[in-house]
Amino acid sequence: MTTHTHTASLVSLRLITDDVARLAGFYEQVTGLPVHWSTPDFAELETPAGTLALGSTRTVALFAPGSAHPADNRSAIIEFLVDDVDAEYDRIKQFTDDFVNEPTTMPWGNRSLLLRDPDGNLVNLFTPVTPAAVAKSARR
Repeated sequence: MTTHTHTASLVSLRLITDDVARLAGFYEQVTGLPVHWSTPDFAELETPAGTLALGSTRTVALFAPGSAHPADNRSAIIEFLVDDVDAEYDRIKQFTDDFVNEPTTMPWGNRSLLLRDPDGNLVNLFTPVTPAAVAKSARR
């Protein structure tokens, strides 16, 4: 008898929005990475760790009508590892002022900058600064 091990690999996080182009432009500015468009209703920002997908509210009906609502998130934080969060703060404040905090060193050893995207989703840019946080980051 064969035993099957079931594993899952997180490959993508999808945001549903009324304005894919606006979010795509925001995430291109924040990350410096290009967004790849499949259709006017769907784009992806590919990072080494996974993909941030951006889907129009029109795509929700393909899954189940009314199952997702744009700009309605209050529980998730989209996180990006960056080389220097303080330098990123100086750069990003040139195109947005929707910051939740300025760069702050957290008790778990990351220096973090929390801001909101145009739909109000929380975005965290962070840089590990303690030896334990740096070691953890190196394992990713």
